[in-house]
Amino acid sequence: QVQLAESGGGLAQAGGSLGLSCAATGTIYGVNAMGWYRQAPGKQRELVAIVYSGSSIPTYADSVKGRFTIARDNAQNTVYLNMNSLKPEDTATYYCNAQIAMTSDFQYRNYWGPGTQVTVSS
Repeated sequence: QVQLAESGGGLAQAGGSLGLSCAATGTIYGVNAMGWYRQAPGKQRELVAIVYSGSSIPTYADSVKGRFTIARDNAQNTVYLNMNSLKPEDTATYYCNAQIAMTSDFQYRNYWGPGTQVTVSS
């Protein structure tokens, strides 16, 4: 089994900063992409940032470019999201996502964390 455990988030004022982390544990043979998505009330889940194994160039949503930074620790199967210059529109539940293979056949499956709330007050 594989589990993703998120930590961080909480409440911040506009212009402030918060950090998220997510660790993948369990039977892990390989990890491809790791990233963060978010879902605000009444809206669809959207990609925030993602980084692929072997790539040094993350992909960011236009709305967070220049403000958020994603980083990955491959040895620890952990992904981080540093959020600066927060805006009220960043308020959402943030979900960690990882593509993980449990065996050497490298059949990657999508795994999700339970989500962590980020609330930005104006």
